Amino acid sequence: MTDNTTRLDHVVLWVRDPVAAAGFYEKAVGMEPLRVTEFAAGTASFPSVRLNDETIFDLAPLSMAERMRMVPGAADSAGHPVNHVCLSLPPDDFEALHGRLTEQGVPVSDFSYDSYGARGMAKRSFYFRDPDGNVFEARHYE
Repeated sequence: MTDNTTRLDHVVLWVRDPVAAAGFYEKAVGMEPLRVTEFAAGTASFPSVRLNDETIFDLAPLSMAERMRMVPGAADSAGHPVNHVCLSLPPDDFEALHGRLTEQGVPVSDFSYDSYGARGMAKRSFYFRDPDGNVFEARHYE
């Protein structure tokens, strides 16, 4: 049976080097890389990384912006600032992510406490940037 409830499918991030970005998300963030080999071989327009069973991040090369014609002005979205994307994790995964980022020398913010989000008040959160400057918040609720 298919569950057709509304949910987030994917987020597209503009990146300078999709292969390097996929490596960052795999090694530092712990996401599964998808279609990296196909992208490198020229058979896929961009690679992705899997956040969970239902959601991926597409790592779109900035050079692709000029071909973005789905709506007027879509090409102008390259480099458009999104404030941040928030990842909600179980407490153990939250700790593991913080540890991997710190171990790899990725700057992280101080912890915030009791921040409001989609599930109410999160116990803790912190922020970090990917190599392309995209800002992420990581949080846990339990």
